[in-house]
Amino acid sequence: MARDLSFLIPEMTLAVAVVFMLLAEMARLPRLALGFGLVGLALAVLATFPVLDAATTVFGGTYRIDLLSGWAKLILLPGTALALLLARAELAGKDREGSVYSLLCLVTLGALMLAGGDDMMLLVLGVVLTGLGSFALVAYPRDDAATEAGMKYLVFGAVTGSVMIYGLTFWFGGAGTTLFSGLAVLGERPLIAIAGLLAVIVGLGYKASLVPFHFWAPDAYDGAPVSVAAYLSVITKVAAFFAFVRVLGELPPATGWPLVIALIAAATMTYGYLAALVQTNLVRLIAYSSVAQSGYFLLGIAALGVSPLAVPSVIMFGAAYVAMNLGAFAIVMVAGRNLDDMRGFGRRAPFSGVAMVIFLLSLTGIPPLFGFVGKVYLFGAAIEAGFLWLAVIGILNTVLALGVYLRIIVPMYRTADNDSAAVPPGSPLLTIVWAVAALVTLFMGLLAGLLPG
Repeated sequence: MARDLSFLIPEMTLAVAVVFMLLAEMARLPRLALGFGLVGLALAVLATFPVLDAATTVFGGTYRIDLLSGWAKLILLPGTALALLLARAELAGKDREGSVYSLLCLVTLGALMLAGGDDMMLLVLGVVLTGLGSFALVAYPRDDAATEAGMKYLVFGAVTGSVMIYGLTFWFGGAGTTLFSGLAVLGERPLIAIAGLLAVIVGLGYKASLVPFHFWAPDAYDGAPVSVAAYLSVITKVAAFFAFVRVLGELPPATGWPLVIALIAAATMTYGYLAALVQTNLVRLIAYSSVAQSGYFLLGIAALGVSPLAVPSVIMFGAAYVAMNLGAFAIVMVAGRNLDDMRGFGRRAPFSGVAMVIFLLSLTGIPPLFGFVGKVYLFGAAIEAGFLWLAVIGILNTVLALGVYLRIIVPMYRTADNDSAAVPPGSPLLTIVWAVAALVTLFMGLLAGLLPG
């Protein structure tokens, strides 16, 4: 028991921090809750390094300590810290703001379970824990738009989660165990394997906003506070893809699941960018952009068990995606929620404008930025796995991506009526977030060798 718990110090540290955050919120001390959250996240990151190179399981094989779970902590925990700063900048002084901070960390705890869980029950627990907190976060403003978005999120989540749980019973019945390591025997039972696979794709596809399970995302992002939208677009999404790695990495490729994943990837990339091309609301545009980016993650997922680049590519792109998407949302909080708000923004706020250009070009996959490195890894993994056609579709969608992001970049440097008016500086916390994200996006593309693979 002591040995097992020693590997879970990061998760336990975050759980303790959440408890103290809730106590601080009960005492109506939101800044103290924020402090507990940031300290807990920092301590959890520090506790991750001693076990980063471990390769073992704990508690009877139900939870895995390995490369994926270690890097999940190093990606998701700092990402949550930046999201806390965004939330503070947006919600300071509002009613129950401490509850938002607590829920953000609680959802991250569920996200870590998705990344590390090697058991069907932990997968369900992770989905439930991330879902319940996310519903409350989306509905936090308590206006009509937020309430509608929260209800859609709840209904879609309840339906897709139920389908996933039902599908997992097929796997349990066929494999005789809830451990993912036992799924190898389903190679002899392809119908059971496919039935469970489709159900899991529904459940995790909802979390990852994959087509056709993405319908909640634009409304939820638009109705929720921008800081919450930023958080949901990165933390729960990346955790869902790590869960895909965990689950599908044990499912025999002979069941045909790589082709299913590849087809969903192609549809998700293409639809996301086509939908983004017609958006005038900046938050909804980035929401559809996030849908498209989800398709790129699947290039690495489809290569599991075949290409040695598969897992490193998902980790690499996950790290890049968290930085550049959080940074883009931070700039939106400075500039405004509509596309028209970006007109002349780069001329009025040159540093913020340059940062936004960095984020958008990185999302496109322009070298030498971090997003480019991540996509190169993904394309390499797909090609090694025999999905050359999928890599070609991904490259062609880069052209669509450039068209989407130029809709933001070009107006930023056009003359506007208010060019002479300075952009309000906003909260210093926003500056910290986009500056940190820009530095990571800019320099980690050059230092990508520090990451796995």
